[in-house]
Amino acid sequence: MYDVIIIGAGPAGITASLYTQRGNLKTLVLYNEKSGLEKAEHIENYYGFENGISGESLYKTGIKQAKNIGVDVKKEEVTKIENNVDTFKVITPKGEYDSKVLILSTGNKKNKPKIKGIEKFEGKGVSYCAICDGFFFRNRSVSVVGSGNYAVSETNELINIANDVTILTNGDKAPEIRADNVSIDTKEIDEIVGENRVQRVKFKDGSEIATDGIFIAQGVAGSADFAKKLGIITKKDNIVVNDDMETNIKGIFACGDCTGGLLQVSKAVYEGAKAGLQAIKYIRKK
Repeated sequence: MYDVIIIGAGPAGITASLYTQRGNLKTLVLYNEKSGLEKAEHIENYYGFENGISGESLYKTGIKQAKNIGVDVKKEEVTKIENNVDTFKVITPKGEYDSKVLILSTGNKKNKPKIKGIEKFEGKGVSYCAICDGFFFRNRSVSVVGSGNYAVSETNELINIANDVTILTNGDKAPEIRADNVSIDTKEIDEIVGENRVQRVKFKDGSEIATDGIFIAQGVAGSADFAKKLGIITKKDNIVVNDDMETNIKGIFACGDCTGGLLQVSKAVYEGAKAGLQAIKYIRKK
């Protein structure tokens, strides 16, 4: 059991871990994808570097710093989070981890694929959360767009609800999954079509399949994806937090780009520090 699990190893998440670990809380940081910070060739507007620093160097140095003070840092993709009232269970393909506090800091990922019809049918058959909306497709045929662990996790949520599930990889390699009512189609998608709701998926080779619903699970789940599944309030895919970086769910904090606003390292570091300090107060008070 960890005191704190932080999802994301960018400036916000790592800063939060420095505070919680130094506050004598057993801390785990989980991350998988590269941070947007690594794409910054040269940063000149961050305090303390007279000649600037590359985003990659700042990112890697931060992770080393956290490890050096005892933070447990693991490169594992988080596919699911469960709220068990007093604790949280974080699930990855490699294991399950429990904690008293959860801090979301995976940035603001935009995993919406560029497929015609997606925005048109959002709320009319296109969904981004199997746990949230799967019930509305019970005993019907649905599709999951994606090819990674996140897509498999969403498919597993739908297996016992829908009549059948088709994973649409949109040209990517097929994932490994074994279930009688799951099929996989690797063709590239051209368009989602229907009258008032989703009815079919057209592929670029001219073929098509019928489907009642489409669940988007491309790439790796971000903070907004987890927020929606946990019942955390979001606004335009940004997590809503109070002045203490706490969400509407007790014990869950968020910091960095996922909360919106100024997308800068300095803002992420501030929010990470605030989230870490408030997590310490929350656990000690509890």
